[in-house]
Amino acid sequence: MLAPGLIARTLSEIRRDVATARSRDPAAQDVRPLEILATWPGVHALLAHRVAHALHNARVPLLPRVIAAVSRAITGIEIHPAAKVGNGFFVDHGMGVVIGETAEIGDDVTLYQGVTLGGTGFATGKRHPTVQDNVTIGSGAKLLGPITVGHGSKIGANSVVIHDVPPNSTVVGNPGHPVRIEGRRPEGPDADWVHLPDPIADAIKALAGRIEALEAAAEEPAPATGDQPAVRPLRPVAGTGAEPGEEAGQPGLRSNRSTGPNPAGG
Repeated sequence: MLAPGLIARTLSEIRRDVATARSRDPAAQDVRPLEILATWPGVHALLAHRVAHALHNARVPLLPRVIAAVSRAITGIEIHPAAKVGNGFFVDHGMGVVIGETAEIGDDVTLYQGVTLGGTGFATGKRHPTVQDNVTIGSGAKLLGPITVGHGSKIGANSVVIHDVPPNSTVVGNPGHPVRIEGRRPEGPDADWVHLPDPIADAIKALAGRIEALEAAAEEPAPATGDQPAVRPLRPVAGTGAEPGEEAGQPGLRSNRSTGPNPAGG
């Protein structure tokens, strides 16, 4: 027989999960709580995981994995029974979400569809990410390995994160690059992915601007650096008998022919 305390705690968790869905999903703003409980796959997956996780911690064989498998088939969200999930966790849409065995998720974390909290290689022990509180992870993002995503961070859609993420930062790209948002803390489940910074695009833009400046400089005529020395043509001067290559009063290069009597008497 279930203890009254357990029933009260379960009902409290269900109410919190429904309230979380209403606060973070615009489509649930005007939906009744009972309808959210009946039709929201993220809520279903979380409730099933709580049961599977409790059975896993009690070392019940087989049943936790069966519950996780059934939940995956119904919701499209796969959460390993051993994964640790905090309060206020919400999966929006959820299809294709995978959360590995040693993953740890803090409070008030939001995941969108296609997110993977996965491992790398065949290492044992801690091999999945740790996501701290108030983190938002965009659609299709892949977080791989025993990394830590700091409090209040945001992971852009389709980012591939393989290194630790500092708190209150945003990660974009493949591989992911942590950046700041103009000093503004990315707190809460803000999904304004359109205005996320892109360091790779910024670097390409800077290189393109530099190339344009160099091309413009190359097309400009070179400035004069000073008076050039005059070049004096070499030509014979009339009346001096100078040969080409000579000027008046200057010896030139003469050919080896004699201009007078042969001193040898020839």
